[in-house]
Amino acid sequence: MNNRRRMTGVVTSNRMTKTVVVEITQKYRHPLYKKVVQSSRRVKAHDEIGCMIGDEVLIVESKPLSRDKRWVVESVLKKETRTTDQGVGE
Repeated sequence: MNNRRRMTGVVTSNRMTKTVVVEITQKYRHPLYKKVVQSSRRVKAHDEIGCMIGDEVLIVESKPLSRDKRWVVESVLKKETRTTDQGVGE
């Protein structure tokens, strides 16, 4: 195994060609106030697999592929299952 960073996140956009936007969410306890704080950041990742919005993916650090892309989708951990009627007002 190599020493590249690996992170899990959720795909929030797949409108670009071979690129997905992954939102990485981290929870940590604040050092002074001892409250659980949630922080998130969005990164662009190269996608050869064909991820869909809502999929939980494992991304790995890579060389710079473009101005914004420094991550590659390694695998899909959990597929998003949506029905075609979901989100339609009734």
